[in-house]
Amino acid sequence: MNDLNHQLRAEGLTIAQASAISGIGRTKLYEAIAQRKLKARKWGSRTIVLRSDLLQFLAALPEVQ
Repeated sequence: MNDLNHQLRAEGLTIAQASAISGIGRTKLYEAIAQRKLKARKWGSRTIVLRSDLLQFLAALPEVQ
């Protein structure tokens, strides 16, 4: 990744972006937010998930045995 792309990487993700990055569907992400497993923020009507919160959520998922 070049320096410009690295500098422009979004830290606040829409649900659609978080879904595409994580591979988890929008409905399941909204469920995780409602269950307070995934932190989200509101800006007007938009729901924003911070990249760091998404990564933390993914890291906390149970491992396959």
